[in-house]
Amino acid sequence: MGDASATEPAKGEPGAGVIATHGLTKRYRGGQLAVDGLDLTVPAGSVFGFLGPNGSGKTTTIRMLMGLIEPTSGTARVLGRPMPRASRAVLPHVGALIEGPALYGFLSGRDNLLRYDAADPTADPRTRRTRVASALERVGLTAAAGKKAKAYSLGMKQRLGLAAALLQPRRLLVLDEPTNGLDPQGMREIRSLVRELASDGTTVFLSSHLLDEIEQVCTHAAVMAQGRLITQGAVADLSAGVRGRLVVTTPDTGDAARVLKEQGAADVVVAEDRVSAEPPDRDLAEVNAALVTAGVRVRGFGVERASLEDAFVALTGEGFDVAG
Repeated sequence: MGDASATEPAKGEPGAGVIATHGLTKRYRGGQLAVDGLDLTVPAGSVFGFLGPNGSGKTTTIRMLMGLIEPTSGTARVLGRPMPRASRAVLPHVGALIEGPALYGFLSGRDNLLRYDAADPTADPRTRRTRVASALERVGLTAAAGKKAKAYSLGMKQRLGLAAALLQPRRLLVLDEPTNGLDPQGMREIRSLVRELASDGTTVFLSSHLLDEIEQVCTHAAVMAQGRLITQGAVADLSAGVRGRLVVTTPDTGDAARVLKEQGAADVVVAEDRVSAEPPDRDLAEVNAALVTAGVRVRGFGVERASLEDAFVALTGEGFDVAG
């Protein structure tokens, strides 16, 4: 193999992050600011959710991180090396699925991967078929490997793109909206694959506009809105400072909703046998007592842990496209 240090990206300083940006900014010709002064740190071994509505600057950021476009100002380091300058040293260690995979429709899924692998100068041709078979297996496409890619559903194309990113062991996997177009079963499979990759030591950087997706699969997250970073940190910490919703389980939902409003609760929502609300700023034991005094049969009473959605609304003061 010879001296690997020439091509092996620097590990970077401990704790420096697998991805680290400082003041990263992209202004397009018309003056539109797509990404505004981004300071991002992605810890090694994390599943890092990059969260924001469509148009918030996520894909532009990813394109700068991958060396596809130059930043207007600021810096980006990936695996400890500056991008786009060190692209040739860094990118062989990075698997990426950005804006849907580029596929040859007239080739089968397997032949697409064989071609991808052949284009990689570091790939050993003698083990190519084994590598392709193993990547197809990982994304659940073995049975469809012989079908032409143009006959694949959108979800199958996403999986094939992911398989291409997994042909070689990667230190970093960058996925832009990886579950776009997938049915719920496909989403679950991709999520479990992401968890599995992370447990093998790969850092996964995953952009999404789906809050519940980030909450289910990510250890850390950053929230973007209109090109700016609003917050970043461990997923558990992002919602820790936000009060969860008060939930009352009762057959008397109408009366319960009325009493909660009288007690100062906001955003009261009735659904079947439960009423939820923003808790009022007072002792919740008093709220419970008021329900009982009003003759409401309380079967359950408590505050649910704040979700990432609650945190997002508290941070930005706006709603979010949760379901996609």
